[in-house]
Amino acid sequence: MKRSVVNRHIREVKEFLAGMRFTLPPFAYWSPGEWEGKGGEYDEIRDNLLGWDITDFGRGDFDKFGFFLFTIRNGNVRVPSGKPYAEKILIVKPGQKNPNHFHKSKMEDIINRGGGGDLKIRLYRSIDDRTPDLKSDVPISVDGRNFTVKAGTVVSLGAGESITLYQGVFHHFWCDESTLLLGEVSMVNDDHNDNFFEEELGRFPAIEEDEKPLHLLVGDYKKLT
Repeated sequence: MKRSVVNRHIREVKEFLAGMRFTLPPFAYWSPGEWEGKGGEYDEIRDNLLGWDITDFGRGDFDKFGFFLFTIRNGNVRVPSGKPYAEKILIVKPGQKNPNHFHKSKMEDIINRGGGGDLKIRLYRSIDDRTPDLKSDVPISVDGRNFTVKAGTVVSLGAGESITLYQGVFHHFWCDESTLLLGEVSMVNDDHNDNFFEEELGRFPAIEEDEKPLHLLVGDYKKLT
């Protein structure tokens, strides 16, 4: 992805969040220059990949196939005594999908925080790392109601509604009407080792530096000295 495209999407998201009256933590607004002066007391942000995150999964068509999210808090699988939880927000545009995937370690709640319209989530159990189970019923929990649905069922979540996605459940989601603000509350998030996609995809994009970053992405932290 081009850095200019990343910057444009960050500006759009900041405007959207302002309209939703959702405020990010202060480090969300630091410039790259401000990051250069941050010492070891901020290692949790860098090591646990808190912050801006955008990907097109290598498809080159973010508006149809992509993710925009911000990780607010997260533990670290390499530090078992640390935080055992994570929290993110995700922005989903109409017509934009994310790839069918599941997690082996992470259980997560996805919450429709609003913006207009329903969130649609299609669900399958997994047979192996790349294969959805097209026959078996899927266990889910929607706002405390525990039940099962047929394989391939699309669950719709209105504003304020949430779903618990258990380990091993393939899922992908989208919206049809207007941009949505989603929340994610989960066990520790490990994007390097705990995403299992139906297709072979890249989680973090290569960035073409055609202009200076507005804010650093989580993938930029490794460039800091």
